[in-house]
Amino acid sequence: MSLNEKPESQSGCTTPEPAEEPLNGGGVNLVTRVGNTVRRPLHLWTPAVHALLNQLPRAGFDGAPAVHGVDEKGREVLDFVPGTVGNYPLTEEVRSEAALLSAGRLLRAYHDASACGVAQLPEGWQLPALEPVEVICHSDFAPYNCVFRDGIAVAIIDFDLARPGPRAWDLAYALYRFAPLTRPGNTDGFGDIAAQADRARQFLDAYGASQDLRAAAVETVVPRLQALVAFIQGAARAGDRNFARHIAAGHLDLYLADIAYILEHRGLLDRAVLGP
Repeated sequence: MSLNEKPESQSGCTTPEPAEEPLNGGGVNLVTRVGNTVRRPLHLWTPAVHALLNQLPRAGFDGAPAVHGVDEKGREVLDFVPGTVGNYPLTEEVRSEAALLSAGRLLRAYHDASACGVAQLPEGWQLPALEPVEVICHSDFAPYNCVFRDGIAVAIIDFDLARPGPRAWDLAYALYRFAPLTRPGNTDGFGDIAAQADRARQFLDAYGASQDLRAAAVETVVPRLQALVAFIQGAARAGDRNFARHIAAGHLDLYLADIAYILEHRGLLDRAVLGP
């Protein structure tokens, strides 16, 4: 049998392809599962992302899906990573301290691995590099892009927004999503500002952040959210219906309200994360 032939059953019939199963939480992309693989649309930045995903195991990081080329429909083929993705509304398990701390450790391991080959990776990312370039930022590190098993974050998915940049860029958004630094009216959030600030400190502890990096991460939270607002507005103006729907659903209003909330409580956040 040639490598291009499909295996046959004992009855002589070809083995059917596994059924496609749409996956929740695909964001702006239609993502489906086919057996032990995930199929996602190709983009101009896909080659750069694939180069990153292929480099990570060589640097000792196994918490990202492996790449298996392109299927007959022109979609990228990646490993399906078993576990539970932290889609909203978050479960108690994903809100737990174990999930929080393991996510901090996972992001540190990813950053360290991506830094090993950052200079050798190609250009062509969806978004331009940010200075200082220290790592390949995931740029959307949040519960909905992490896979959890028994409440422990074990893998990162969806690298479409990856870009060269500073560690603080990823840490800022991680604090926003995992602490989470959201006002009481945001249904994606939980806890009061004191509890949120303490969770921010715990995340940075688990990451192993230096005092300078802690300060940079907190300082970057508001600019990171402002950049997200600008990205969504720009995509909507360019005709992206998915982002236009996000705006219509009130997502920008939520981000702007959270920015005001973070600025209001910045002093408490600084004290919790940096100490007196």
